Amino acid sequence: MTDGAPQPATILCVDDEANILSALRRLFRPTGYRVLIANGGAEGLALLEAENGAVDVVISDMRMPEMDGARFLAQVKARWPRPARILLTGYADIESTVAAINQGEIYRYIAKPWNDGEVLLTVRDVLDRQSLEREKARLEALTQAQNEELKALNASLEDKVRARTEELRKANDKLKTGFMTSIRVFANLIELREGRMAGHSRRVADLARRIAKHMGLAPWEVQDVFLAGLLHDIGKIGIPDHLLNKPEPQMSADERGLWRKHPAKGEQALMALEDLRGAARLIRSHHERYDGQGYPEGLSGLIIPLGARILALANDYDGLREGSVTGRRLDEQEARQHLLQGKGKRYDPQVVETFFALSGGAKEAQVTDLALAPADLKPGMVLSRDFISREGVLLLAADYILDEGLIRQIGDYERAEGGRLQLHVRPPVEAPRHG
Repeated sequence: MTDGAPQPATILCVDDEANILSALRRLFRPTGYRVLIANGGAEGLALLEAENGAVDVVISDMRMPEMDGARFLAQVKARWPRPARILLTGYADIESTVAAINQGEIYRYIAKPWNDGEVLLTVRDVLDRQSLEREKARLEALTQAQNEELKALNASLEDKVRARTEELRKANDKLKTGFMTSIRVFANLIELREGRMAGHSRRVADLARRIAKHMGLAPWEVQDVFLAGLLHDIGKIGIPDHLLNKPEPQMSADERGLWRKHPAKGEQALMALEDLRGAARLIRSHHERYDGQGYPEGLSGLIIPLGARILALANDYDGLREGSVTGRRLDEQEARQHLLQGKGKRYDPQVVETFFALSGGAKEAQVTDLALAPADLKPGMVLSRDFISREGVLLLAADYILDEGLIRQIGDYERAEGGRLQLHVRPPVEAPRHG
């Protein structure tokens, strides 16, 4: 027989009468079953022991000396539950048959003299049932194994998804950090042309962001206001150098016409970048006035985007302090008075009120902002302001977390410059990370 072919069923016939055993053997010979015979209960148990219980059906006579069929089948059931048990019994053995059913849990009993067809059909039925039970058990085991594999796969997939999500989060954070650093550097390059106004864009962006947050703008709107503040002068790149530090009231009509194109040019320069389109629209309108006397379109009131109204005040406040609006530098009190005079005319009244409410609490908000020399810096401290060179070049962006190596480089830079430096920082964070 070839490997993998189904093995014939094994039937054990137990009876103390040789002619009964011979009759059963003849009956099963055409079926191809493997037939074992035993002359009594003890011999039947010995055969089962030798077969290690690998018997499919046990057919036993009820009346046998020493060990009757009920006792024999009870022991078979207790030691080898696999074989199906069939009892041959006479009509006079009803009481014993009931005992066999109760003790041996027989599959069926067949009355003697038996009908050959009934015996064959009974054995075939029990073998079919066993085959179905084995297949059911196999399928259940297979299902269980597949379920375990599926659980393991799901757990593995969950781990991979978590790992990939963390990788994407880190990559996204890196992109955001790189994007903001690029914007700051770009803004710094713009300011290299502005001489004494170096740092203007960063100051405008920080003030505009604080006002936007205080007014309850959505995070993405605050981000647009901040980016617009950093890049609001990008349209001045094509303006002649002699106009950059010249107050607008002192310009000629031709110069003023050229100057007033820079908001629209700034928008055009940024509109190709999807992430900067919102900021670009604010840049276009940041010289509009609340009373409609601004440019480039003469918008008024609430038609002007709120972010642009915020940017207009922040831009003018810093310009007043630096002297680019009136031709001379104003102190804080004078600049604030100028804003009050423009309330409802040049500036949105709500933005003016928010600015004064915010600036009134500015001292409290900066209690933890420390100005330290490089020698006093500690790892984990966070830059609270951009670190700018004397030439106006951005060296380190705000929110950068310092480490020992970077502190050494700052010290080396201070010695190379031949002067004392101060950096504005916040206290160390709990878990330092490198920016």
